[in-house]
Amino acid sequence: MGGVFVPGRVATTECSRGFQPTDELVRINASRQRRLKSMANTFSQIYLHFVFSTKDRQPFIDREIEDRVWAYIGGIARAHKSTAIQVGGLEDHIHVLTGSPTTLSPSEIAKYLKGDSSFWIRREFPHLKDFAWQDGYGVFSVSKSGIADVVDYIKRQREHHKGRSYEQEFVGLLDRHGVEYDERYLFG
Repeated sequence: MGGVFVPGRVATTECSRGFQPTDELVRINASRQRRLKSMANTFSQIYLHFVFSTKDRQPFIDREIEDRVWAYIGGIARAHKSTAIQVGGLEDHIHVLTGSPTTLSPSEIAKYLKGDSSFWIRREFPHLKDFAWQDGYGVFSVSKSGIADVVDYIKRQREHHKGRSYEQEFVGLLDRHGVEYDERYLFG
């Protein structure tokens, strides 16, 4: 009695003794398995909320230049294949909400945002020739359903900081997102 080769099924004793699939069946099965295991494209939806301060939290970014700085940082994100959804902050720190590609790590995005903007700020505003961002940063993942809340949070920075320092805000973000930290190394 002959058997029928069914991919993915355990062969019966009778089939396993005498049935050998043809090369054609093996080739068809291998091709089908490759199609089922692979996707034609990469699909992602990655939103990241970056937070970092100026070096030593100096109030470098005054109201006269902040709109230009925020817009330029949005352009930096775009130039590196990210989407700046919202950029804002105060004199001593910044928040950037991005839609990010899978091809860039969060550390690469932070490097571009900080490096390109600090170079431009020093060149564009001669009185800020000593401008620099802090070494570290915070980055938090954001779900699509949380985007509107983060956008609102960034837009309302002045209101949030009427009775709260950058340090308090940053620790609050770390705690809210469950990020472990050692207070000895939190701020330089």
